[in-house]
Amino acid sequence: MAEQTNKPQLVIVDTGCANITSVFCALERLGASVQISADPAVIRAAEKVIIPGVGTAKQAMANIDAKGLRSTLQQLTQPVLGICLGMQLLTEHSAEGDVTCLGLIPGQVAPLEAKGLRLPHMGWNTLQVESTALQAAHPVLQGITAADYVYFVHSFAVQPSPYMLASCDYGSKFAAVIGRRNFLGMQFHPERSGKVGARLLQNFIQLDAQSLRAPD
Repeated sequence: MAEQTNKPQLVIVDTGCANITSVFCALERLGASVQISADPAVIRAAEKVIIPGVGTAKQAMANIDAKGLRSTLQQLTQPVLGICLGMQLLTEHSAEGDVTCLGLIPGQVAPLEAKGLRLPHMGWNTLQVESTALQAAHPVLQGITAADYVYFVHSFAVQPSPYMLASCDYGSKFAAVIGRRNFLGMQFHPERSGKVGARLLQNFIQLDAQSLRAPD
């Protein structure tokens, strides 16, 4: 165990949702020291925190509240990454169950306007890094180009906003990556997105508080 002391310490929040094991394994493959926990003290002490999620926003927030984690997550100051449903939980409100979320990144989650395309949006799609210099420079997207594909599975999406670092188009434009201060979200599954997803997770592992330049 001593050989892991110099590795980043990541805690995956046990929200009671699916896909935790796949995220855990993806991070371990990158050499990170990873722990799954719902203990507020363990989460607060982590170098970085990941909020995963597959399922409904209403059930996920009910699980978070049942575990007494809402205020713990809202007060974190280290880098935090929400994945898929975990990204949606970072926003203010989700129409999926009409639920109040964590309110860490301004935004609204609404049904994906696929305009005749099959739902859920399931499969590979590209990202469009937003064009402002501030957003394009965000270190979590370092090395990602318009030719890179990532894997999505979702029927609800965060609406475009000033906190959108990258977008995707599936019938209509939606936020694929969002960020504010130390909080980041990815709508797709980096743990299922091959080398591109591994690069994004590695970028997150390497983040430090000073490098976070998402809009406030």
